[in-house]
Amino acid sequence: MKLAKFVLVGTATLMVAGSAAFAEEDQTGQVTKINRLNNTVAIRPIQSGTVGANSASTEQEFKVKDGVSLEDLHAGNRITYSVTETGGTRTLTKFKKQ
Repeated sequence: MKLAKFVLVGTATLMVAGSAAFAEEDQTGQVTKINRLNNTVAIRPIQSGTVGANSASTEQEFKVKDGVSLEDLHAGNRITYSVTETGGTRTLTKFKKQ
């Protein structure tokens, strides 16, 4: 009986964790495109360190969270940024120019 409760609690925990928003904190990247009409931004991640640091990574496109201003952001800027993912949609929640 205790094993069944343990399995049930573990399964419930995985279900809740799987449906929760996924957050990525403090990544570094270079802005490649900004679409102020659709409120989206494309960022090419920059890897830190020496292993793979020179490899070309593909850009990723993010929806921008309401209230986050893109006014001072331009293509080519290097930024640190945070992203959340909910329901398959990745959203840029904050950024800071380097």
